[in-house]
Amino acid sequence: MSLDRYDVTNQNRQMHSESHEGELKVEALKQHYPEVIAIAEKITPQWVEEFDFEPYDLVLDAVDDMWAKIALIQKCYSKLICSVGSAKRLDPTKIEVRSIWKTEGDPFASKLRNELRKRKFKAKFDCICSTELPRIKEKGSFVAVTGAFGLAMCSLALRKLI
Repeated sequence: MSLDRYDVTNQNRQMHSESHEGELKVEALKQHYPEVIAIAEKITPQWVEEFDFEPYDLVLDAVDDMWAKIALIQKCYSKLICSVGSAKRLDPTKIEVRSIWKTEGDPFASKLRNELRKRKFKAKFDCICSTELPRIKEKGSFVAVTGAFGLAMCSLALRKLI
């Protein structure tokens, strides 16, 4: 099983990527923030089903796999902050917090909504999204947008906790 490791392609958008190339991202994070409990697991629907989220006040989701994300939404929606659609965007000022049911212009979020509807899931949860339509044709992410998504997620988490 190949877990998420720092790669040369991460250097334009991820902290510590230059000094940790080839390392598991969660292990490198632990070196810089020793209080972090690093979980080096591939997030799958089965893993979500088996993991105990009860002790956690919030669950911050940046999972790219649609099926794992759906499992997470269904299991943890009441304490979930979900992130969708930062790729191919250029304007960090277009980032908003919305219900997943109110996001627009994001193909991934649209697929999520469709799959959730098929499952008769109607609950609301917060979603970090962009109102900007994808502007880049090729695969890629701009650090100002991906970083701002993470900051928006952390800001919302802190506001919910206090």
